[in-house]
Amino acid sequence: NDELKQELFLAWKTDVCSACVEFPGSEESSEEVTEVVCLESDLQDGQMMEVEVGRQTVLLARTEGKYSAIGNQCTHYGAPLSQGVLSGHRLYCPWHGSCFNVLTGDVEEFPGMDCLPCHKVQSLVFRLFSIVSIKYQMKITGAASLSCAEILRQEHFGGRIIIVTKDDLLPYDKTRLSKVHDSIVLRKSEFFHQYDIEVWLRKEALSVDTDRKSVTFNDGSVHSYDQLLISTGSKGLDVPGRKLKNVMMLETPEDARRIHSACVGANVVVVGTSFVGMEVASYLIDKAIGITVIGSSELPYQNTLGREIGKMLSEKEVLACIVLKSGKVIPTDVLIVGIGSYPNSQFLQGSKVKMDSKNFVLVDKFMRTNVPDVFCGGDLAIFPLVMAKNHLVNIGHWQMAQAHGRIAALNMMNNATELASVPFYWTVLLGKTIRYAGHGEGYTEIAIKGTFEEQKFLVLYIKEDVVIAAASLNYDPAVSAVAERLVTGRVITKKEAQSDDLSWLQLS
Repeated sequence: NDELKQELFLAWKTDVCSACVEFPGSEESSEEVTEVVCLESDLQDGQMMEVEVGRQTVLLARTEGKYSAIGNQCTHYGAPLSQGVLSGHRLYCPWHGSCFNVLTGDVEEFPGMDCLPCHKVQSLVFRLFSIVSIKYQMKITGAASLSCAEILRQEHFGGRIIIVTKDDLLPYDKTRLSKVHDSIVLRKSEFFHQYDIEVWLRKEALSVDTDRKSVTFNDGSVHSYDQLLISTGSKGLDVPGRKLKNVMMLETPEDARRIHSACVGANVVVVGTSFVGMEVASYLIDKAIGITVIGSSELPYQNTLGREIGKMLSEKEVLACIVLKSGKVIPTDVLIVGIGSYPNSQFLQGSKVKMDSKNFVLVDKFMRTNVPDVFCGGDLAIFPLVMAKNHLVNIGHWQMAQAHGRIAALNMMNNATELASVPFYWTVLLGKTIRYAGHGEGYTEIAIKGTFEEQKFLVLYIKEDVVIAAASLNYDPAVSAVAERLVTGRVITKKEAQSDDLSWLQLS
C-alpha cells in the first residue's frame, strides 16, 4: 500500500541515494530526484506506462526483462510516446513515425531531431520501482545536409563541416511552409557555433569537378572537399507564365509570406491536388474569398492515397476540386501552382556523377553515387527501397531526407550502414491529420478498418497478397504499427489485414 511504499522508500533512500548519478557526456550539473513509482508487477514484458517523477512525466518500459525510463515526449512535435508502439527496444511515435531506442534514448528513425533524456531505474528489495531522474544536455542527431552534419559530430568527426545553401535562412523545416509558421528554423545559430558547423548562406553551387574534388559557386569562389554530400533538392516546374504577376509557387519561407499576403480577401485558384496544393488551400480557407482547386485527377490525393480517401476528402471539405476542361475560364486574383517539381541538378551536368533520364542522382543503399567520396540524399536522390524489394524510387519527403543524411554520414565515417527506413509522411487539412507509411505504388486492393463517414479509419494497401502501405485518420498508432512491421521485414499478409483481430496494431 501507499504507506508501505513510503516507508520502504525512505529506508532505502537513506542507504543508497547519497551519490549523484551522472549521465555519460553530460556537460551540465545533474539534478537528482528519486521517487517510488509503481510495483514491479504493474509492468509486464513489452509494456510501458507514464509515471510522475518530481514535476516531469517519465515513460517507464520493460523490454526483454530489462527496465528503462526515458522522456515521454517525442523530440519532433512533442507527441506522447506512451501512446506509441513498443517493439523490442524500439519505440515508435504515434504521430509521425519517429523511432527511439528505449534503453539509450537514441533516435533510430526520423523525423525526431534529438535523442530522448534517459533516467536510471532501480528496483527495491520488495519489488518496488524507483527512478533516479537526471537532467542533462541531449545528444544531437537531426533534412539531409543538417542530419548528415549532426551525425558526423555525434560520431566524433573532428574535421571541418560546411553546409552551403542558396537560401538566406539557416536550415528550416519545409513541412511547415504550407502553414506559414513564423519560426521554422531547425537549429538556432548558437547550435552551429557550439558544434563547429559552418553554414554559408546565399551561395549557390554552379558546377562540381569530381577529379579535382572541388565545387564552383556563383560568387566565383572554388572550394575543395574531401567528401561531398549533394542534397540540393527540387524546384517548381518551369512552365510558361510562371513569372507573371500573382502566379506563385511554394518553395521558400518568402514564398509562403507572399502567398499569405496576396490571398487574404482574394479569389484564389490552386493548381494541384496532392500534398502542397491541398495544404495551401486548407490554410487559406478562412482567409480567401473563394478557393478553387484544379487537378488532372478526378479526386484530391487520388494518385497518392487512392480514390477512397480522395472521395472522402472531396465530400467532407468545403474546397471545390474540379477537372479543368478546355475552354473553361475561372476568374482569379491569385494563382498558386503546386503540380510537382523537378530535380535541382543542373549544376551536375557535365560532371561524372551519374543521373537517370529525369536527372535524379543514382545512389546505392549507402547513399553513395558512382563517384568515390560523393554522396547524395533528399529529393534529388533515386535510391533502392528495401521494403519494395530494392526497387529504385524517388521519395521527396522530410523523414526520408533525414534518413539519407544519417546514412551518408555513417558511411563517410567508414561505418558501413545500409538505408532500411520505411517512408512515413503526413498531411494536415483543416485540423485533420492523415498519416501514411510505406510505398503503395502498384497496389491492387485495400482493406479498410473503421469508416470514412465517421472520419476514423485505417486503409491498408495490398499488393501480391501482402500489405505495402497504410494510411489513417484518427486511428493512432496504427500507421506506426504498420511502419514497425515493414521496417523489421515482418510481412503483413492479406489475411491478417482483412481480419477483425486488430491486436497487432496496439491501438490505445
